[in-house]
Amino acid sequence: MAKIKGSNAMLQVLVDWGIDHIYGYPGGSFDSTMNAIHEMQDKIKFIEVRHEEAGALAASSEYKISGKVGVCFGSAGPGAVHLMNGLYDAKYDKTPMVAIVANVPTSRQDINFFQAFDEQPWFRDVAVWVHQAKTKEAIPVLMDEAIRQAYARKGPAILIIPKDFGWAEIEDNFRVNANAHVAENYPEPTKASVEEAVKLIKEAKAPMVYFGIGAKGAGEELKEFSDKFKMPLASSVIAKGIVEDKFPAYVGSIGRTAPKVGDDIQMFADLVVWVGNNSPFSVFFFNPKAKVIQIDVDPEKLGKRHSVDVPMLADAKKSLRAIIDAGEEKPETPLYKAALADRENWEAWLDSFKDDHIKDDGRVRAEPIFDVINNYATDDAIFAIDVGNVNINFTRLMNLHGDQRWSTSGLYATMGYGLPAAVAAATTFPDREVWSLSGDGGFAMMNQELLTMARYNMHVMNVVFTNETLGFIQAEQEDESHQPLSGVILPDNDWAKVAEGMNVKAVTVTNKAEFEAAVKEWKKMDGPMLVDVKLTKEMPYSTELNTLDDPAFVEKYQAQALKPFSYYAEKYGVEADTASGASQEEPEPDPEPDTTSGASEH
Repeated sequence: MAKIKGSNAMLQVLVDWGIDHIYGYPGGSFDSTMNAIHEMQDKIKFIEVRHEEAGALAASSEYKISGKVGVCFGSAGPGAVHLMNGLYDAKYDKTPMVAIVANVPTSRQDINFFQAFDEQPWFRDVAVWVHQAKTKEAIPVLMDEAIRQAYARKGPAILIIPKDFGWAEIEDNFRVNANAHVAENYPEPTKASVEEAVKLIKEAKAPMVYFGIGAKGAGEELKEFSDKFKMPLASSVIAKGIVEDKFPAYVGSIGRTAPKVGDDIQMFADLVVWVGNNSPFSVFFFNPKAKVIQIDVDPEKLGKRHSVDVPMLADAKKSLRAIIDAGEEKPETPLYKAALADRENWEAWLDSFKDDHIKDDGRVRAEPIFDVINNYATDDAIFAIDVGNVNINFTRLMNLHGDQRWSTSGLYATMGYGLPAAVAAATTFPDREVWSLSGDGGFAMMNQELLTMARYNMHVMNVVFTNETLGFIQAEQEDESHQPLSGVILPDNDWAKVAEGMNVKAVTVTNKAEFEAAVKEWKKMDGPMLVDVKLTKEMPYSTELNTLDDPAFVEKYQAQALKPFSYYAEKYGVEADTASGASQEEPEPDPEPDTTSGASEH
């Protein structure tokens, strides 16, 4: 029987699963696997990031944009600990990924040796599966199991390899069963649940749809559902793009990062068709008396965020199709008409700033920059979005269409996500355009990955929106906790010079024309580019406050052209309380601001 070193056998499992690259940073405890990477460089590409956290974030983001598991590694001790942020991003966003973690040789474990600690308990909270190889022969078996567990349980699987096992020779007789990994095939809805759903839709006066990432692949059904039953479509933030942004009845997401319309209409709904959505902030949305038809493939999600009248444990696409086929077409409701008119007003207001190049402070608003991105990004571009105000601007201003894809750190919301995700996108889809969009706060955390882009000549457009503040947190301190600004001001920095020092073409811009020229230049060149956009220090419109009857609020956000939703509610006859069976009583008070959890609502 032919022999193979343990680390080589482990990498061969990856290759047999169709995995052709791995993100990581070398360490002494990982020497045996680095040797295997060198010997197998014709089969698997090594993407050497500049920080293990970036490798883990890249692996987490890979599934979000490709549907394939990403793989990273870290050495014993510090390298292992640095993986944590990316692993938790994968855990929170239910993202399959695999992390290979080195350990010191077996003879040096449990004796307080250099860089050694008991790694397996450390990872138990974050991992869906974590094991350390106890024999050299187990390495390929456990590698195969880690991949299967990551896919099956939708999260990070972690395999710990002692250094000496990686060098040891074993029999080359393990063969994976990757062909047994088939596409997910979720159940059809029951006939009774479809009938109950159709009945509620027929009776509803103000129905709407609220969908999440679980509706991925059901975009056409969502649009047909909306057209037939005259329901506005709202989504979670990370479900943006499932329905193209220009679809008239799609009002965007709900919450702090959302456009105004979703927040305007959600409390008026008397029926919510809740599709594959587990946004934690949705506990604050919708009238508590509204009826709910919830479609999900995970029984644990049913009823988690709102009381449910018709639970459907079934595939989103199949369930929507069944209801469409069984139901009768409805006329436009007052809420539907008001939502579309409210959206038109909101879009016109945003468009009014598209050519507003320079503000009094010599800086540019976000709208002109996103207008250029919308006009120049290819139909299959991939966007890697960091965390902060850039989430708000991307959610409101980016018009996704075609085969464009994007990813962000959703539920975990870790700053610094943008550049590692762009590295993953450029590695996975080298022939597609990649845009990395970050605020100066998030960019400062992971800007060293420009070195990775330059080293591998990745065609990435890195846009840094510099406003010299942690804007998302500043708005929380001003609008929610009403405290003096503390710890949010950032020093002014010349990010173009920083990028040039990392061998990346860079330019600083203060207006739309300069940014457009930079994009045109990037499209003609190879490799990465950075554009430092000197962004106005004005905050994005607050949908949490949304007090258009307050002249000071209107003045602060230059919102003179915006109409409050009460205008459209009165115009189209939207009832103050349409929830089924509810009386015309005073609305329940809004919940107090969350000042204890530290959570950022997006």
